[in-house]
Amino acid sequence: MRQTNRVALVTGASSGMGKAFAQALLDEGMVVYAVARRVDQMSELRRQGAITLAMDITVEQDIQRVVAHIKKDHGGVDVLLNNAGFGLYGAMEDTDINEARYQFEVNLFGLARLTQSLLPDMREQRKGTIINISSMGGKVYTPLGSWYHATKHALEGWSDCLRLELHPFGINVVVIEPGAIETEFGGVLLEPMLRRSKNGAYQDLAKKVAAATGQSLKPGTLSTPQVIVDLVLKAVRSSNPKTRYVGGKYARVLMSIRKWLGDRVYDKIIMSTMR
Repeated sequence: MRQTNRVALVTGASSGMGKAFAQALLDEGMVVYAVARRVDQMSELRRQGAITLAMDITVEQDIQRVVAHIKKDHGGVDVLLNNAGFGLYGAMEDTDINEARYQFEVNLFGLARLTQSLLPDMREQRKGTIINISSMGGKVYTPLGSWYHATKHALEGWSDCLRLELHPFGINVVVIEPGAIETEFGGVLLEPMLRRSKNGAYQDLAKKVAAATGQSLKPGTLSTPQVIVDLVLKAVRSSNPKTRYVGGKYARVLMSIRKWLGDRVYDKIIMSTMR
């Protein structure tokens, strides 16, 4: 069923899953606002019919400018897809606290501020769907990923509380937990991780994590973004979506190991790959 006249906002839409989400929602017949810092990389989406706007999720003025634009032209959004985010890797001790703060600004506080700004109109409509792109990393963990995993664990709890708060207003809150997907993620995190931790007390671990990550995220062996696109479409099309959707390589198996076998067994399995 085409979602004609429904309005969606997709953050982080310049590449990877965000771009794929925006294209899929356009195909559904929705009015799609696609936002990202790199507006020049959204030219294809613009040609396909998306309304592309520059927005840095950490800049309040950018957020308010985009919200005002949407409100003026369409009154608000029916679907908010909080996708913008990145992975900060490196030993916790080696990571500058300002870098850690920025990780939270992008992965949690920025999307929270955007959500706050759009909620009044959604509450007035008494309908809407908020989809937060988390990660299997919101339920499990890996060495040298402390700050990244902290943001995703926080996003999971934040989303659960928000779901309860918005239920009386008819607004759905959905968490999507991707596994290993064919995106820029792996390549982007390795070089900065090695730069932070390659010469200190954690240098041996950093080298092992880099090798294991390169092996596990080898291009051509991962799930395609379409796996997660399909989950987004399930949530968008449903009047009563699930609270969580999981998909992609490694996600279910790693989350199940931790849930059913416990932290110690999970720790051993993860560290056994760091050789």
